[in-house]
Amino acid sequence: MNFDTRAIHAGYDPEKHFGAVNPPVFMSSTFAQSAPGKHQGYEYARSGNPTRAALEGVLASVEGGVKGFAFSSGLGATDTVMKLLNAGDHVVVADDVYGGTFRLFDKTYRRFGLDFTFVDTTVVANADKAFTAKTKMLFIETPSNPLLKIADITALCEIAHKKGAIVVVDNTFASPYLQRPLELGADIVLHSCTKYLGGHSDVVAGALVTRHNNLAEKISFNQNASGAVPGPMDCYLVHRGIKTLGVRMERACDNAEKIVTFLLEHKRVAKVIYPALHEHVNHPIARRQMKRFGAMIGFEIKGSVADGVKVVSGRKVWTLGESLGGVESLLEHPASMTHASIPADVRRKIGLTDGLIRLSVGIESADDLIADLNEGLAAY
Repeated sequence: MNFDTRAIHAGYDPEKHFGAVNPPVFMSSTFAQSAPGKHQGYEYARSGNPTRAALEGVLASVEGGVKGFAFSSGLGATDTVMKLLNAGDHVVVADDVYGGTFRLFDKTYRRFGLDFTFVDTTVVANADKAFTAKTKMLFIETPSNPLLKIADITALCEIAHKKGAIVVVDNTFASPYLQRPLELGADIVLHSCTKYLGGHSDVVAGALVTRHNNLAEKISFNQNASGAVPGPMDCYLVHRGIKTLGVRMERACDNAEKIVTFLLEHKRVAKVIYPALHEHVNHPIARRQMKRFGAMIGFEIKGSVADGVKVVSGRKVWTLGESLGGVESLLEHPASMTHASIPADVRRKIGLTDGLIRLSVGIESADDLIADLNEGLAAY
């Protein structure tokens, strides 16, 4: 079946639930047993819930994996996948990962004996050089947050696998509609379902999907042991969001392309970052591994942190907020918001300037979005 069909029908059989077209929301923390240890598939909601199972089934289908896992947040998913490692292991990480990912790795897991090397994985040779005898995982994010760096998933997987490491790809910015890392060689794909999969800014959730049964068993154990699982209503909302993922992404991508054209022509914009542009350093890779180029845009103004704040403040159509992937368009200033936890010198080193503004383009009228953005650019 094609993507849109699987997004609507995979993971759930109405015949098993009285013909209900939508998965029922099972608001139960525990399940009755006919005898000790004898149950009907579920015993305690941390270990499993029918509503969560429906979501996990569709997650596996749309990403092309053998098993999907739902979590209470994207960072809950990240935390769980890191528990595949042992103290002393080394991880090669893309240098432009989400700020929360950086914080979890650098401030938490270093204290427990894991070692991390952050490199620009858009240059395959950089990742290759960073591997050591202790490297057990390559963790990449493509497109990255917020600089929209594009990593060559296939080439990086070939290197990692030759060295005995597994590859985890954060696919949040692309969504499985635009990019499927497992089909390109990755071992595990990660999502913040809060973003495009949920799509309506009304739920916080995360996901992991793997193409290997042995990894599925380990992730399942860690998911249950750590307990960072979503409630049934959260699962229902993400499942519902996935059903419209294709049509939402098409409209958002259409809008993004129109906004990029506007920004390229604006005299106060110093630089536009969007994978569709031929001047984007990894445009050929994006064209090869993505269906379209997404609805995330970065652009730079020549100014200070205060100037960036002026541009994003007081918008009428754009919502100032630290998220992305919803039907409504969001904008934010990374240096003072999502990436404020990253030291200024580290931000500068990776190319995250004080004047960088990140756009998450939604499905409103492109004309209204452009007019509102134009007012913001006139404010500094």
